[in-house]
Formats: sequence, structure tokens, C-alpha cells
Amino acid sequence: MKMKLHILPALLLLASSFVLGQTSADWKDTDAAMGRAGQDQPDGTHKYGLPRTDLNVSLNGVQIRAGLALGSWVAFKNTDHGHAMAMGDLVLTQEEVGPVMQELIAGGIEITALHNHLLGESPHVMYMHIQGMGPAARLAKAIHAAIQKTKTPDAGPPAQAKDVGIDTKQIDQILGRAGKNNGGIYQFSVPRSEHITDDGIAIPNSMGVATALNFQATGDGKAAITGDFVLLGSEVNPVIKALLSNGIAVTALHSHMLAEQQRLFFMHFWANDDAAKLAKGLRAALDLTNSAK
Repeated sequence: MKMKLHILPALLLLASSFVLGQTSADWKDTDAAMGRAGQDQPDGTHKYGLPRTDLNVSLNGVQIRAGLALGSWVAFKNTDHGHAMAMGDLVLTQEEVGPVMQELIAGGIEITALHNHLLGESPHVMYMHIQGMGPAARLAKAIHAAIQKTKTPDAGPPAQAKDVGIDTKQIDQILGRAGKNNGGIYQFSVPRSEHITDDGIAIPNSMGVATALNFQATGDGKAAITGDFVLLGSEVNPVIKALLSNGIAVTALHSHMLAEQQRLFFMHFWANDDAAKLAKGLRAALDLTNSAK
């Protein structure tokens, strides 16, 4: 009996590794192919942040930080038989779109969407969503080759903690959730209640199926907000009405994937006003969705 009790923790650890996927050590070859270290996420993915800190983008007088709307990312999920699924969203200048697309297609990576997220920003920025299946290191090599066609900076030190500049406790209370400070951008990730799959594979929240709400302080208690609501078709127009009635512009509506179930739509938004007022508008829209509490 003692031997069985002694073995039990090891068996539980082994079992958890199958549930959560690989650990950082297992992604060593993928990190090498990507040219930077990824981060293990609580839901089992291995994710790379590629902030476009090289871009100098402004919108209606607001200098947009990378964490607000200029953050490329790629996430890998272990599937089976030594293969992985990769998904991502690449932030690109107009000049970068063609070379990046050609490189991705040549490397066996699918393009699942290409569109705007904002309206009126200067210079104009495009967002390319991607997906691939196969050995993780091979996928990473192809994605890295595409990123090399851009001016995306090499991996640097982690973003330093900065004062957010707005009353985050008040924002948390209004939204009924706790946000996090990401280099001075206050961010919320709100998962949906549904079980989302693509080609029969469960898609974790960190692969882009959670509503993202981002706040960047603009002074005097104001904040610029952007992000995207992840919605079912039946939720699209009620959420549009809620956002517009609260002074929040809808800037894009589109898909990000090709074969997901349930079918999802992604709605991007923008406003720059009193942070608490905007949080109330976002909460009104969130309450019209089947988001996890």
C-alpha cells in the first residue's frame, strides 16, 4: 500500500501532462525555430507574444501602444502523434502583407483572415490570422520565416510594469472581473461559455476565442479602449446596439477562423472617453453575450 501511495503523485503528474499538453522544456525545438522563448499558458498552449513596438501608430491623437492594438501573437497546442495546431494573429503594415502571405503559403501555413481592426489610424495597419497543423517545430520555422519579412523586433526583455493611469479597481467592479496590467495597458480576457472546436480539436481561450477588452489611459480619467468581442451570430446586432448607445464605435466585424464550431464572429471597437463610462458600455454589451461568469 505504501508503494502505491508513493507512486500515486507521479501517476497524477503524468496524467496531467496528457491533459495540459507539453511543458516549456518540451517546446525547446519550437522556441529555437521561432527565434524566441514562448510562455506556457494555464490552458495548455505555448504562446509567443510579438509586440510591434517598431510601429509608430496614432489614432485621433492617441499614440497606440503595442499592448493596446499592435500585438502579434502565435500559440501552439499539442494534438497527437507528435503534431500540433498553431494559430496566430500577425500585425502588419500594408507593405508587409504580400511578402508575409507568400512566405506563409510556401511554408504550408493557412491564411484564415485578413482585415482591419481599427478605423482611421495612421499609418494603416492590417491583421492576418493564420493556422497550421503538423510538427510544431516545422510550423514554427515557417511562421518565423514569414515574420522575418516584417520589421517585428527580436525578443526583448519582459515589459516593465507601468502605472495604468486609471482607477482599475473601479473598472474591475464595473466589469465584474479582474483585469491585469500588461506594461501599462489594462486588459481583460473574457472566455465564452461554449466549447469551441476547429476541425474537431478543442480551441483553448489563449488561441483567440476569448473576448479582449483593453484600456490605455489618455489623461484626466479618460482611456482609449479597443479589443474584440467574440460573438455568436445571434449576439452580433444586440452588441452593436449596446456599444453604439454607449458612445463606442464598432470598427470591424468579421471571422478569424474557417471551420470553427460554434460559428464565431469577432467585433472590434474603439472609443476614447471617461474610463468608467466606457467600462459601463462594455459591461452592457458583455451582458448580452453567453460569456463565462
